Amino acid sequence: MPIDRLLGQVDDLSAAELDELPYGIIQLDGRGVILKYNATESQLARLPQQEQIGKQFFVDVAPCTKVREFYGRFRAGVAAQALDETFHFHFPFLHGPRDVTVRLFYSKRTGSVWVIIADIDDVPPAA
Repeated sequence: MPIDRLLGQVDDLSAAELDELPYGIIQLDGRGVILKYNATESQLARLPQQEQIGKQFFVDVAPCTKVREFYGRFRAGVAAQALDETFHFHFPFLHGPRDVTVRLFYSKRTGSVWVIIADIDDVPPAA
């Protein structure tokens, strides 16, 4: 499914449909609390999927993202209720670093932010 079409439907996808996607996808509320966390991201980050739900993404799960490049974009997008940005990011995982392309997308329908993460060598989730 093309990424732009996915973003138009993402709020309606079931957990099973999100798990089938070939890239990591995380839904955050306006405070950064994880609402959905798909199986692909769970495998890539090596974090138990269901244990991430309800955690603060920028503090408890991925504190390396609490920088202007990532968290700053998130906060500005939530404040403006508009966000659709793509950028590269480096996750310094202990099991091996991961260079990725990140797309942050604000859903006006749910008031949440979707974080889409693809390996940098894969086709990036373009904005």
